[in-house]
Amino acid sequence: QVRLVESGGGLVQPGGSLRLSCAASGFTFSTNGMSWYRQAPGQERELVASINVFGSVRDYADSVKGRFTISRDNAKNTVYLQMSSLKPEDTAVYYCKRMGYQHWGQGTQVTVSS
Repeated sequence: QVRLVESGGGLVQPGGSLRLSCAASGFTFSTNGMSWYRQAPGQERELVASINVFGSVRDYADSVKGRFTISRDNAKNTVYLQMSSLKPEDTAVYYCKRMGYQHWGQGTQVTVSS
């Protein structure tokens, strides 16, 4: 079955960096676009970034443009989210998602705090 397993979250100080990973299995990763979402306490889940099958088209929420970078390695069936210049408002559970399907990982917590 489809599995998406996120990792790499943690506690980081404002201005710091983290790299999230999402390992995919159970489907042909290289033919699917992938996205990262996040959900902060009491808020709706929001789209953070997405990437097409080749990695040539990447879209970002305005709130993370210039700070986050989405990438993928089709040989490793993994999508990444490099997060830099982190702010307290980036605190959330981050999820990866297979585009076009309701396939989600379990999420990884990112907390930005001094």
